[in-house]
Amino acid sequence: MRHRHQHAAAVHHRRRLRVLERQLQHTAQKDRIAAAAAELVRDNDLIMIEAGTTCAQIVTHLAGRRGVQILTNSTLVVRHARAHPGLTVILTGGTFNRISESMVGSVALRTIEDFNVRLAFFGTDGFTAGRGLTTGFAEGAEVIRAMKVRAAESWLVADSSKYGRAGFVSVMDLAELTGVITDGGLTSAARTDLNNSGLSVRIV
Repeated sequence: MRHRHQHAAAVHHRRRLRVLERQLQHTAQKDRIAAAAAELVRDNDLIMIEAGTTCAQIVTHLAGRRGVQILTNSTLVVRHARAHPGLTVILTGGTFNRISESMVGSVALRTIEDFNVRLAFFGTDGFTAGRGLTTGFAEGAEVIRAMKVRAAESWLVADSSKYGRAGFVSVMDLAELTGVITDGGLTSAARTDLNNSGLSVRIV
């Protein structure tokens, strides 16, 4: 029994390392995408940021903003926001998910329902024009759907390597979003598909 517990702990530790190591993948693209997303944020804005390495990176580009309030379920956002006194961060609470470095579950969902914002930013494990926005686990999908309802605009921020992938759980059609911010690594066919989806498409 002890061996099983040790093995399970080791598996969870390796998974967590893999998630944190995502920050080291496609770093230049992610930084450009995050910077473009940050350009949408105004002083005194109210925004939501969902879990994900690119989403969390948005905060690093908000250094000059004043009075911005951020509701998030991402512990990575909290880490980045520490250095920026002009930002107020409200963490949803909930059950900590080590794989996604996020808070999920009923407590997180109830917190989100208490707020209304102008902008919400989402990450993804995969997206296509046909299958829409997808993610790896159901609790994460619930958070994205809840944030979308409470936001006037909803933006997907994802590097081009995510296009064409399909995560385990379907979240929503791309047409339900305001737009997507991605990088120039998309194929011409992918660009055409996205432009035909009715989204505002920003390629950086």
